[in-house]
Amino acid sequence: MSFSDPMLYAYLLVILAGFLPTDVFRFAAVLFSRRIDEDSEVLILVRAVATALLAGVIARIVLFPTGDLAGVPLWIRLSSIAAGVAGYFLIKRSVLAGVIVAEIVIIGGAVYFR
Repeated sequence: MSFSDPMLYAYLLVILAGFLPTDVFRFAAVLFSRRIDEDSEVLILVRAVATALLAGVIARIVLFPTGDLAGVPLWIRLSSIAAGVAGYFLIKRSVLAGVIVAEIVIIGGAVYFR
């Protein structure tokens, strides 16, 4: 890559406009989070709202899917959630394990029952 290559400037733009502004706030959050008590009521509220938003997004994706997921039967999508939760609890409360188990179930079900 040379300095006259337009792709170099595109990469620099992505770094300057996309990465650096958010990275500044992440760094500031790390610095300020040291003073916050994990059991404070504000942090409990933030955690509850974040969990509710995530549950809402997952429910929307499962109950009203778009694209290729719309072709997967509802019972397979619900089974995938149940298997993911079971995988989470059975494998040392590992989020990664729950996601992998859920993906295996939904992909396997979509391939087998299509």
